[in-house]
Amino acid sequence: MSDFNRRKFLEKTSAAASVVAAPMLWPSTAQAQWNNQPEKGAKLRVLRWSRFVQGDIDAYMVNVKKFTEKTGIEVRVDNEGWEDVRPKAAVAANTGAGPDIILSTNDDANLYPDKLLDVTDLASYLGKKYGGWYPSTEAYLRPDGKKWIGIPLGAAGAMMVYRQSQLKAAGFDTFPKDTAGFLSMLKALHAKGTPGGFALGNATGDGLWTNWLIWSHGGQLVDKNNKVVIDSAETIKALEYAKEMYATFIPGTLSWLDPNNNKAFLDSQISVTNNGISIYYATKTSTDPKVMALKEDIQHAAYPIGPVGVPTESHLFFNQMVMKYTKYPQAAKEFLRFMMEKDQFEPWLTGASGYIAPPLAEYGKSPIWTSDPKHTPYRDAVKNMRPSGYAGKLGYASAGAGADFIVTNMVAEAASGAKTPKEAAERAQKRAERYYKV
Repeated sequence: MSDFNRRKFLEKTSAAASVVAAPMLWPSTAQAQWNNQPEKGAKLRVLRWSRFVQGDIDAYMVNVKKFTEKTGIEVRVDNEGWEDVRPKAAVAANTGAGPDIILSTNDDANLYPDKLLDVTDLASYLGKKYGGWYPSTEAYLRPDGKKWIGIPLGAAGAMMVYRQSQLKAAGFDTFPKDTAGFLSMLKALHAKGTPGGFALGNATGDGLWTNWLIWSHGGQLVDKNNKVVIDSAETIKALEYAKEMYATFIPGTLSWLDPNNNKAFLDSQISVTNNGISIYYATKTSTDPKVMALKEDIQHAAYPIGPVGVPTESHLFFNQMVMKYTKYPQAAKEFLRFMMEKDQFEPWLTGASGYIAPPLAEYGKSPIWTSDPKHTPYRDAVKNMRPSGYAGKLGYASAGAGADFIVTNMVAEAASGAKTPKEAAERAQKRAERYYKV
């Protein structure tokens, strides 16, 4: 990632309303200790989101096999799309039956915290051993500041992905660092017939750019007291900016889900989008000459800084939840411990080619982040991101509002002209208030 002024970020953003760019500090004298005995005859079922990078699931399954060979515990892994995991996890939580462990997204865990196993002992062990958890992970999975309701897995960094040659053809030698320059670049790319495109459908990961858009202009869904404040002058300015952005987009972005911008970019329909490292990964692994030819041209950059003057990154967070109904809680915790230990976690990061940014400070030192300079911008996604419920406290309301795509829908309505910016903000305000009840 470009080296933005992190000190300025820390000075201007309060601890209660933002995520600082440093892990929680653990006592230097603390020794990580883990004592756990899995249940005899344990069998586990894991539900996780499906891959966007084949190396992710390949390396994950190698580790699963190692775990079974070491412990004798059979593990079944089911893969589903991001949009499918959320409802299946909710059904499992409400019915008390289903997978023992679920890998889900953002603050889904806060939809049913009482249905999840307390994993504070495991989180404490891992934090002490590997340099501490980044604060954003605690916002998601330790909402009361005491009990951990899940184990952080990391985040798919959503950086700017662009074609350097097309930026230069449009008159830009480097990727703009502020929103004014970014809009000028989008207009220039559109004029050259090489437009950009950003998902405006209910895309779990790629739709998170709309958080950046609102935050970068000073807007917020809620304030630090969880009062809904999305209908604001700052939000209106952001939505007016969105209208100008949308005018430069390739047609069809209103219906885009997470796979669509990958396909459009690799098909050379767009020159810039927001995405994880999966687009670059595809150029390195594809056998299609046209896709392979994009490898050297692709570059990555951080989101531009808006009028607020500080980074406002939003990334797709991954959690690991152990369901309270599991018959094998000790085996489930042992599985997560094994998968998060360095001997397994670092090869998984490498296999995924940097697709997942680490939640523990120690793993920011992993070789994958410097083995290819194009990986480096993704390294600090968890370290620098704001929680999706910014600036309030995460809980059922934030999880529900996120799952309902309130911010993304608001931006789509205003950007496309379906509603005026004011009308879109007013509708978002009312929708959010149904979750954040006074």
